[in-house]
Amino acid sequence: IEKTLVILKPCTLQRGLVGEITHLFERKGLRLAGMKMMQLTDELLSEHYAHLSSKPFFQRVKESMMATRVIGCCYEGVCAIQAAGPTNGRLAAPGTIRGDYSMSFQENIVHTSDSPETAAIELTRFFKPEEIFDYKQATFDYLYANDEY
Repeated sequence: IEKTLVILKPCTLQRGLVGEITHLFERKGLRLAGMKMMQLTDELLSEHYAHLSSKPFFQRVKESMMATRVIGCCYEGVCAIQAAGPTNGRLAAPGTIRGDYSMSFQENIVHTSDSPETAAIELTRFFKPEEIFDYKQATFDYLYANDEY
């Protein structure tokens, strides 16, 4: 079972899509393990997007993520990291979150972790250990075959 960070971006809040997007993750079968609203800072985003610091769009990315508050989520499930699909909304297939809700590379509804290693780092950056909750989802036995997890 994999944990992943999902950040509902300012564009998601401004477009009134928070309920719809969280519903999609839940309908997919991912378990919500943590959720909180926060205002991201330049310092936090400089750390989070350090791998983009030499790119010409680095400052634009940070400004976009600080435009309003965001909602940070921790979702859990088998292959949870793959659930959001490709980053660029114009290239994402219909039926994916970004394919159905965005036409932008930047304003693409959610930030998601890109690997289990990145997810572990990102989750500790945005959540304290006591903000991630472990519980058995009542529908768990109906989401996966017993040899899938």
